[in-house]
Amino acid sequence: MAIFSKSNVPRFSVDVYQNEYLPEGGRLVNAVVTVTATGGGTIGSAVAAPHLYSPGEGPSAAVVLMVDCSGSMDHPPTKMRNARDATAAAIDTLRDGVHFAVVAGTHLAREVYPGDGRLAMAGPDTREQAKQALRKLGAGGGTAIGTWLRRADRLLASADVAIRHGILLTDGRNEHESPEDLRAALDACAGRFTCDARGVGTDWEVKEVTGIASGLLGTADIVADPGGLAADFTRMMETAMGKEVADVSLRLWTPAGATVTFVKQVAPTVEELTDRRTEAGPRAGDYPLGSWGDESRDYHLCVEVPPAAVGREMLAARVSLVIPHPEGASRSTAAGGGGGSVQNLGAQGLVRAVWTDDLVASTSINPQVAHYTGQAELAEVIQEGLDLRKVGDRDGATAKLGRAVQLASASGNADTAKLLAKVVDVVDAATGTVRLKTKVEEADEMTLETRSTKTVRVKK
Repeated sequence: MAIFSKSNVPRFSVDVYQNEYLPEGGRLVNAVVTVTATGGGTIGSAVAAPHLYSPGEGPSAAVVLMVDCSGSMDHPPTKMRNARDATAAAIDTLRDGVHFAVVAGTHLAREVYPGDGRLAMAGPDTREQAKQALRKLGAGGGTAIGTWLRRADRLLASADVAIRHGILLTDGRNEHESPEDLRAALDACAGRFTCDARGVGTDWEVKEVTGIASGLLGTADIVADPGGLAADFTRMMETAMGKEVADVSLRLWTPAGATVTFVKQVAPTVEELTDRRTEAGPRAGDYPLGSWGDESRDYHLCVEVPPAAVGREMLAARVSLVIPHPEGASRSTAAGGGGGSVQNLGAQGLVRAVWTDDLVASTSINPQVAHYTGQAELAEVIQEGLDLRKVGDRDGATAKLGRAVQLASASGNADTAKLLAKVVDVVDAATGTVRLKTKVEEADEMTLETRSTKTVRVKK
């Protein structure tokens, strides 16, 4: 349950971008919803406020760092040293008062610091003690990531804090437990803490690492050169320290006869949320958005409404933002349909449907909706193209990755375009004419796959 001081809660706003006009009998209503949080005490990813809790409330955050210590981390030996240095850098970035622990992950999950199922409170002494403990870390053993996550969950659950966060580093595949075991661990941890996941080197499985981040509403990335781990861990921890509100949900109310076709995050990354809905009262459902600091994200939603005649209009959906109420069931301020003890964050957006016989109005596609439809397709065709390339279907891979180049060019997604250019030779970006490169560095292919869901925002 989120517990926080009102003075530290960011101000949330909701903006809706859509073409509300439908042709006679039209049923599908699309909208892009921009959620923005400001004024919570963070500037970018750097922490501006010295603390994020009021006196008497206790620490506002807890973090568990899970470090891969399997045998492969010793090849080359510098990899383990880089991992120790990166974890030490992240510990240095912890804000005073934050609870934390370090877990060494192999086929087991061993508490390196402070141990005995406890969390330490960050301060000069505990940070130094943790770094001393890190120096004893060595490589040896297997890899069972679900075990690491469950240990992190138990540690984080022991802290009465608002923000619970994990940082996970691995260099290999999850070979010492079944995919079903990892999935069960992710299901058990979902909604209990967020987790950023990083793959170091090129011997890990992209879909495993991105699946962990997706399931736990965190970020995923590749650090191909272990020498870059310290800088990456520092940035991750700075961002984690900037989070001030946990368990934010987008509450979507729809009228009788309307159904939600999909809800997905489309910026800064594409993330499917449709299947994560929890019912929140009559005709309302909540979609988890994770923890927030000062930031802005975009969501694409589609609602199917009953068809109507020209001249009719209706409210197709009402969007609001809620969090668990800090006082529990004693106070319920449910928004947009009720259900559960929640606090409304005071931001709301309306999605409308208006039926018209104006062909121009009803066939016009809202620029934001068009942009993010293309960005979602971009992520999809990159994944499909790389999968086809791996199984030797060069024609299929060329077609999919050519379409990706075309979409990246049209949308101005320069970062993705640069990554694609390391996998294909671009003949004509506008038409998507490409040739597969004969030789591709494994790190380049893995970077493209890992970052395929990152989007560029539309200019509003």
